[in-house]
Amino acid sequence: MSAHNQAIERAAPIAHEDHARQGFAYGVAQGRTLYGWALTTQEEGAEVNLSEAETWFHKALHVTQSQQAKSLELRAATSLAKLWKRQGERQDTYDLLAPVYNWFTEGFDTADLKAAKALLDELR
Repeated sequence: MSAHNQAIERAAPIAHEDHARQGFAYGVAQGRTLYGWALTTQEEGAEVNLSEAETWFHKALHVTQSQQAKSLELRAATSLAKLWKRQGERQDTYDLLAPVYNWFTEGFDTADLKAAKALLDELR
């Protein structure tokens, strides 16, 4: 089994868990984001299911927003924004990511905020 398929297998059970109501937002949101990401990066020759990936990114966003976990929301929003950009949805991408990015007042040297800013700069 390839490393890629192993990553999908490891992320899937976490993504499908529903512990968000019990305060386990980090693991659930991360699992859903990673699962969505893994679905967008299938190995050569494999069918990529972007619709399913988008669904998982939305599920991750729902968890992060309900838990007010802004750092995780940024990760999920950036992942979904990258997918939408790939599909040519530039305005929707910007409209999704800009408010989440603009919420932050510090930490702009972190990898997540740098990635979000780079994506927003591409969209301007």
